[in-house]
Amino acid sequence: MQYRNLRGIREDRDIKQKDIAKHLNVSQNTYSQYETGVISLTAEILIKLANYYNVSIDYLLDRTDNPNVQK
Repeated sequence: MQYRNLRGIREDRDIKQKDIAKHLNVSQNTYSQYETGVISLTAEILIKLANYYNVSIDYLLDRTDNPNVQK
């Protein structure tokens, strides 16, 4: 399963895969496989990404088009 929002938010913010991979402490190839769904996203990675982008995990997983975090 590809994650459109995960890739889209990275591209919208002009962030390269290698830069977000470095932030997550994974290789660029591993991060690429997260985006394409080859490797499943772990809870730890999802939380780091949601915090980094300040969006909801549901948004990253394409469960909603609303990026806002519900509090």
